[in-house]
Amino acid sequence: MTLPTLPTLNELLHPEQQPPEIRRSALTCEDPLDPIQLFNMCWRRPNGNIEHLVLPRELTGTEAQIVVMSGRLFPSGSHKVGPAYSCLREGIVSGEISVDGSTLVFPSTGNYGIGGAWVGPRIGFRSLVVLPEEMSQERFEKIRGYGADYIATPGSESNVKEIYDKVAELRSDPNNRILNQFSDFGNYRFHRHVTGGSAVALAREMKAEGSGIAAFVSAMGSAGTIAAADRIQQDYPDCKVVGVEPIQCPTLYNVGFGAHAIEGIGDKHVTWIHNVRNMDLLICIDDQACLEGLQLIQEGRETLQRELGLDSEFIASLDGVFGISGVCNVLGAIKAARHYGFDRDDRVFTVATDGFDRYPSVLRRLDRQQGEMSPDRAAQRISLFNGAIDCWLLEGSEEVRLRWHNQKYFTWVEQQGKDVAELNQLWEPEFWEQQIELVADFDSRTLDLRKSA
Repeated sequence: MTLPTLPTLNELLHPEQQPPEIRRSALTCEDPLDPIQLFNMCWRRPNGNIEHLVLPRELTGTEAQIVVMSGRLFPSGSHKVGPAYSCLREGIVSGEISVDGSTLVFPSTGNYGIGGAWVGPRIGFRSLVVLPEEMSQERFEKIRGYGADYIATPGSESNVKEIYDKVAELRSDPNNRILNQFSDFGNYRFHRHVTGGSAVALAREMKAEGSGIAAFVSAMGSAGTIAAADRIQQDYPDCKVVGVEPIQCPTLYNVGFGAHAIEGIGDKHVTWIHNVRNMDLLICIDDQACLEGLQLIQEGRETLQRELGLDSEFIASLDGVFGISGVCNVLGAIKAARHYGFDRDDRVFTVATDGFDRYPSVLRRLDRQQGEMSPDRAAQRISLFNGAIDCWLLEGSEEVRLRWHNQKYFTWVEQQGKDVAELNQLWEPEFWEQQIELVADFDSRTLDLRKSA
């Protein structure tokens, strides 16, 4: 089977540099399953803008600007499709993966798996997603809808060990190719180069409205998105790197454990690709606040407009933009802005990984538990945002960062076959620079693959 034309990461960061005939086809194609959509895995939209929202201070309760980059318009409805593609592309151009009837296995708690379900068939593979059985109904429907299969493992968002156990069984089949977002540096490279580069570009385009990027805030699932901060700090070295995890599963906060409801983050382990030595602050967020905050944004917008005096254009722009983890990131960004005392000239960047389209069933479950949204209940919930309390914070001192690093041992050396020498490499800043230097090589080999097709 012939491979479709594959984009480079640089073409996804700078879509205007794509070959003109490819860019025209990608912009005009209306079929969401056409392989040309691979070239639309960009933060920039067809109009050239980077999709984002600047949240009003009346909502956030902080003087700092909270800037939310939105990933919901990527193919598959989430920017996690980019890492799924990046991991696969690196396997293809290195010769480790060929279109030979193999099945791609994507361990995931949701959006990466959905991205893999979309990417694999577009390039000519069968995709199999391994994810917990308690994830939202819409996630499973999307995986099937993109032509992939799934295996549902026991538990919820936090039960990644069960995913790993199933993947270990699947690895015994030589036809299966495992693309593990938690350890594959294709994930890190996509976010550092494409997401981080896009954040820097957006900050430059917003220059008149503030000064650079004071902090980048991201919850950790695979710890791919937070890699964008490594790129941001090249242009804004004073940018604070802030990680977020659930109070109900405070793994980095106090080596805690538990189950939580923020789909896409917090998995009772420290991922292999997480550059923990570069994290300045950890914030924990209550999962119930994220669920209730999402319901407010999605179903209480009239109350937001009335109580806060927000203009109708902004209120309309909120429709469908956020998922649960996006609300979590916003709450983390607000707490970070307050903690650091940022003012009107400071911008805090964060990301809404997906949109509301995969969470209606989650809010219906919340309705059954608490009752449907009412104006009074919506008014009370505004304080989830503008009344955020400065607690559950942990500074990333050198000692704390070393503890985060050492926590990788238990998953990756004891369970997943890494060795201590490999682990020790992850502590060295030079290691992470070597990883990003490989982007140019993979891009060059991608272009060579095109020429030989």
